[in-house]
Amino acid sequence: MDLAPVAGARLWAWFGAWLLTGAAWALSLVAILSIGLFVIPLAIVATVLLARRTSWRPGLPGLIAGLGAPLFYVAYLNRAGPGNVCTAVARGTSCMQEFDPLPWLIVGLALVAAGVVAFLIRTRSQPRI
Repeated sequence: MDLAPVAGARLWAWFGAWLLTGAAWALSLVAILSIGLFVIPLAIVATVLLARRTSWRPGLPGLIAGLGAPLFYVAYLNRAGPGNVCTAVARGTSCMQEFDPLPWLIVGLALVAAGVVAFLIRTRSQPRI
């Protein structure tokens, strides 16, 4: 029986755990004035738990990829930008200044791609058990 697919799935699971931890760190920084303060303790606990076990460390590049996840949400929220964007409401219009979503999207994609590439390079260079 070949254990390589099981080991590969386990490595991707640790990558996902680190990705969620990175997303928590990025969310806490992006939203520091609102929910960020409540997310920081979760990010700290997740980082400590994941860093304590050496067998979970191969997924560490997921932390980089996770930093890009909240940036996708910011890009989505500003999808009608840049500039002043008005929408119809019950008693008139509501206008709001939005950012250009492209920089947020590009940085998010770059971080996710860097994390995935680093993970693939790291796992390919490790000996298979």
